[in-house]
Amino acid sequence: MTGLTPYLHFAGTAREALTFYRDVFGGELVVHSFGDFGRSGGPADAVAHGMLQGPVELFAADAGEGDEPLALRGILFSLLGTAEPAELERWFAALADGGEVVDPLALKPWGDHDGQVRDRFGVTWLIGYQG
Repeated sequence: MTGLTPYLHFAGTAREALTFYRDVFGGELVVHSFGDFGRSGGPADAVAHGMLQGPVELFAADAGEGDEPLALRGILFSLLGTAEPAELERWFAALADGGEVVDPLALKPWGDHDGQVRDRFGVTWLIGYQG
């Protein structure tokens, strides 16, 4: 693994979020519970560490005692040019399911396609491609 990998703390929905992202992006999902790691500060079945490995990589966990849950403002996760246009279009539509299209994925005046979508978990994605 190289580069920046987001690590998201969810308020009890990490397993649902990771499963959703695997369904959207594909890849392999590895999830360890609080019980697996012998952690206290949350239910035994809460996610202590989860990772999605594939074309889009991210880590996630359920916020335990003392952890701040996810609250994103002023940030976009950019997937510009990270896959073929048809795949990016599919990702955009899947992320919009249960979420909100902030800016439709469309041809822009500068000649590229891009758009923004906020998924059902509050994460905003910038998706686009050239031409």
